[in-house]
Amino acid sequence: MSFSAITLEEKQQAFAELREIKTLLSSRGWFPGTSGNLSIRVGGFAPEQFAFAVTASGKDKSINTPSDFLLVDQNGKAIEATSLKPSAETLIHCEIYRATGAGAIFHVHTVFNNVISEWYAERGSVPIDGVELIKAFNIWDEEAQIEIPIVPNYADIPRIAELVERSILPRIPGILIRKHGICAWGANAFEAKRHLEAFEFLFEYAYRLAVLKK
Repeated sequence: MSFSAITLEEKQQAFAELREIKTLLSSRGWFPGTSGNLSIRVGGFAPEQFAFAVTASGKDKSINTPSDFLLVDQNGKAIEATSLKPSAETLIHCEIYRATGAGAIFHVHTVFNNVISEWYAERGSVPIDGVELIKAFNIWDEEAQIEIPIVPNYADIPRIAELVERSILPRIPGILIRKHGICAWGANAFEAKRHLEAFEFLFEYAYRLAVLKK
């Protein structure tokens, strides 16, 4: 299947889904400045050849315009003629799609995900013990214990992308970039949103619990 086989309907549907989730997450203050990015896989491509719709770089995500999104290939390159540039972390999305087969990836910057990533940086993961919201990841063990991976932050995005791909854990649909933000994913936009919301709850919980224990 070639990229030209992506239909206008598929493209419009992906852009509409991204617009809806962008509007919602922006209303929560999860895209300070022009930070963060969102993407959704488009078309029925094989795992080694895929395309996705992604937010354009440098856009104010609190407003909607006709130039908020573009289509890119599995290497993060635009597949249509456009003056838009994909979000800076697009290469990270490429690696996550390749490694997980996800259908959507959401990346946001919040105070709690930044603080908790620094709090547990030396450990290399955020420990969560027995919290109900772990079930959002389809982990149903009683008093489940999980570790949410943390990778270092670098100015060189390909370097982060390589670390992210190596650090993905099968049961954990997300990864923290230290003092940067969370990348959360799912089979589709609904699932990715559920996972993202659960991560953000757990980060705030972990921070507040750590403060209480000091």
